[in-house]
Amino acid sequence: MQDNKLENIFKELQDHFDTEEPTTGHELRFLEKLKVDTKVVESPTSKVNWWKPLSIAASIVLVFSLGFGYLNSTTSIEEKVAEISPEAANTQFYFANLIEEQVKELESLNTPGTQKIISDTMEQLNKLELNYKNLENDLLAGGNSKLILSAMITNFQTRIDLLEEVMNQIESIKILNNFKENKSPSIL
Repeated sequence: MQDNKLENIFKELQDHFDTEEPTTGHELRFLEKLKVDTKVVESPTSKVNWWKPLSIAASIVLVFSLGFGYLNSTTSIEEKVAEISPEAANTQFYFANLIEEQVKELESLNTPGTQKIISDTMEQLNKLELNYKNLENDLLAGGNSKLILSAMITNFQTRIDLLEEVMNQIESIKILNNFKENKSPSIL
């Protein structure tokens, strides 16, 4: 049935087929026209194609440069405190390192018998740290700088004293545990 339809179509179009040969040089003329048409079509497209990516890239560069400039312009609280009092920044650096070392040592002594005292100490240290941050903000707000700087140093000293006291208590707990383990039941 399909074959019959195709045959009918070909029979109807039989007199309408172009069967003549093209004139000499037809192919060269065709290629010349194709080249001319291609140049005309390419030039407006190429301008539009280059313009969009360049504008997008420029926008991205602009956004990143503005963001980078903004991030570099904002200073941390520690940097602002260092501008107000360089000695406070040096003191803060010294005490912060000392406290960090003691906290690491304290955490290394964490056992089931000392876990409660260590967790309570860490909680107290966090409260003192929040208090210190408030003192920094007060200093930046223009409060009495000598009084606030003194309170900041006292805060650090309180943290160090707390850590030393806890370390002594943990050492006492260790000694007590060793004494209990070494005590033999036959002596009683």
